[in-house]
Amino acid sequence: MGQAKNPRRVADNEARAKLRMLRISPQKLNLIATMIRGKKVERALNDLEFSRKRASADVKKLLQSAVANAENNHGLDIDSLVVAEAYVGKNLVMKRFRARARGRGAKILKPFSELTIVVREVEEAA
Repeated sequence: MGQAKNPRRVADNEARAKLRMLRISPQKLNLIATMIRGKKVERALNDLEFSRKRASADVKKLLQSAVANAENNHGLDIDSLVVAEAYVGKNLVMKRFRARARGRGAKILKPFSELTIVVREVEEAA
């Protein structure tokens, strides 16, 4: 009885993790996603560890979550994982106003982003 199991959204040799409502603009987050896209997981984690970008700690945590999903949920070998996809999407935008001269107001936009990381197991070409 019960509900049928949902089909997988990624291939059998892939795992993914998603971070939503991250308080940084998508443009800034995309710079970090571009930095790790296509790299081996170990190299990407090292790059994020020593990056000076503010959001790199959150991206590193998400990448570790994707690796944990690959190992625990899908039984993939973590030594042969590659960051296959890392893409950024827009989310909520908080709108604020700042008082300006002569009774005017200036709009302040505080955007949120979401990041999805897909790791893929690849065979080593010897």
